[in-house]
Amino acid sequence: MSTVKWITPASLAVTTGVSTLLIGISFIALDGLNPSRQAQELDRAKTAEVTLSSLLWLSPTQRTIPLEALAQLDSPTSHRARYLLASDHIQQRQGKAALTWLEGLEQDYLVLAPEILCKRAQAYALAGNQVQAEATWRQLLQRYPGQPAAAEALYALGQTQPDYWNQAIVQFPSHPRVVEIAQARLQQNPQQFQLLLLLARHALYLPDISAVLDQLVSQYQDQLQPQDWEAIAFGYWRKQDYGKAGAAYAKAPLTARNAYRAARGLQLGGKEKEAVKAYERLIAQFPQAAETPKALIKLASLVPTTQALQYLDRAAQVSQRPQAGEALLAKFNLLDNLHNVQAALQTRQRLLTTYRNTDAAAELLWTEAQRHAEAENYAYALQLAQQIAQHNPDSELAPQATFWAGKWSSQLGHQAQAKKTFKQVINSYPESYYAWRSAVRLGWDVGDFTSVRQLEPQITQQQERLALPVGSTALQELYLLHQDREAWVRWQWEHQNRMNPTPEEQLTDGLLRLGVGDNLAGLFMLSDLQRRSREEPEVQPKYQALQQKLGYWQALYPLAFIDPITHWSQQRDLNPLLVIALIRQESRFQPAIRSSAGATGLMQVMPATASWIAEKTKLKHYELKSPTENIKLGTWYLDYTHQSYNNNSLLAVASYNAGPGNVAGWVKQKEGSDPDVFVEAIPFPETKGYVKAVFENYWNYQRLYNPGMSQLLQKRA
Repeated sequence: MSTVKWITPASLAVTTGVSTLLIGISFIALDGLNPSRQAQELDRAKTAEVTLSSLLWLSPTQRTIPLEALAQLDSPTSHRARYLLASDHIQQRQGKAALTWLEGLEQDYLVLAPEILCKRAQAYALAGNQVQAEATWRQLLQRYPGQPAAAEALYALGQTQPDYWNQAIVQFPSHPRVVEIAQARLQQNPQQFQLLLLLARHALYLPDISAVLDQLVSQYQDQLQPQDWEAIAFGYWRKQDYGKAGAAYAKAPLTARNAYRAARGLQLGGKEKEAVKAYERLIAQFPQAAETPKALIKLASLVPTTQALQYLDRAAQVSQRPQAGEALLAKFNLLDNLHNVQAALQTRQRLLTTYRNTDAAAELLWTEAQRHAEAENYAYALQLAQQIAQHNPDSELAPQATFWAGKWSSQLGHQAQAKKTFKQVINSYPESYYAWRSAVRLGWDVGDFTSVRQLEPQITQQQERLALPVGSTALQELYLLHQDREAWVRWQWEHQNRMNPTPEEQLTDGLLRLGVGDNLAGLFMLSDLQRRSREEPEVQPKYQALQQKLGYWQALYPLAFIDPITHWSQQRDLNPLLVIALIRQESRFQPAIRSSAGATGLMQVMPATASWIAEKTKLKHYELKSPTENIKLGTWYLDYTHQSYNNNSLLAVASYNAGPGNVAGWVKQKEGSDPDVFVEAIPFPETKGYVKAVFENYWNYQRLYNPGMSQLLQKRA
């Protein structure tokens, strides 16, 4: 049985963000002390702060005793320790114990004074003292009427006095407690337009929000204002229901962005004739808008060739560099299909000279490089791939092209150049699938397709918590003290720019979503910053700076559910980093997620497959939405696919996605081929992308949590 070597440093995780905040807002009164005593007191304070930051990663039961010791100190660290102790006791429904640590705390810990009163009221309620609980809620309302903690007071008092709920709806419409109020009242009477609209504007995180949007559209069309339609459209867009989003955006305020999404939504919804008209209206009404070139390019894909060429010429004339390149690439492809050789060559030349730094130029070069490689013209394929690495280093295709430049150099006998190129991939694109493939080619002990399963990785629990780039001081404090639910609740009140967030707001939103387990949306928010950096020049330097932060990558690749993953990986002789990599791709760590085909849970196990596994293993009862039971079943099946292909993880992972029958057919067609060639030749685009994504995830978990790998990267890349 394989084992996982856990590394648990004494300090666990001395988080840079937490330490910085605690030191930054801590102040020890050292006036009047001699320099030697001042140094001693400062060292003591810093030691306490580091100790506290390490305790944040532990469970409430694990950290009680050390927190109690910190709480006895005479420093701001003691205030934070007391707050954490009270929170832990409330979480464990120990109201009297929480009250002990909360006594007088709001006078010393001003930044969280409203939250402290809120916790005191909760503690009194848990202790059975409803009179004191109600008195504390009223005290909170009196002292901090405009703070989001007041919404908690209004919610609690409104349980018996409905007027307080009315006040909460008016004063704090975006607060999650008000969302609960709206849901409760809609259960009693579903026909309440204003409450439905409140949910559409402020509760897109609800799993059944699409039903609310549908009800508004079907029952209240005559009452909806343009701003209401925009909120509904945004909700549909976020839920990827593009057809309905397009119809709603058509009724929203007339802006270039709304007009584009109206047209694009119709196109994605399969209404191509209506989409053509919508694109044409946008182009006529907003000829100079940033959305117009995109509209022209999309429109060109929906009309006859002659008209399409005219639209593409217009797009190339009015657009900035990225869209101009995209228009020229589309034009080249049209002309090439028409066998208009001279015009196609002229268009190609213009794209590769005037717009050679665009993604479109990289796409054209890569298509040609692949064609020449298939014809075994490796020298010219190499030349084209090198042009991408030189002129298009930020393109999505750059890691792939650079890796294959190394492969083709090797095939041409240029081993030194190949080695240099593989190191370039690791240095320039360390998070990519092709960085892993390059490490394999360099002979690093990172596991190849045929050896990944057997590896016994070291895994460190040390994590760095990335500080929030925006938000109030109270929000920052709650988040960096790992009070994730409270921080997320406060953010729902603070964040008023949901439809068009700044990069900083988007990063903050993503981090806070991850904190409350909304991993699907949270990971999207964080990863989408890369797209924004390519499309918005002002975002690029911010994203490049973010890429240098370990906390960003660890947020993108969290050690979620690591205990059951480790346990069942050991039971199945599987590499736990491969298992967590597959789970990240399958479900984004959402335990209750269900696909349209019925695949359920963390490892997206089909009910029929689960029934078959249960029969094989004599398992009588299981629940696919249970993380532990889903991992138990999913790892059994992953072990089965490995056994089916002689522990070849490439084929096992492909089979997990596409089914054993399809993979068996591909193996027959490509028997004995280079594994990198095999991956690129997988005929199902979904499975090809799946395989690359899973092993890219695996590589990132290796480089982020395996200390030996981190040292190897620093020394050898």
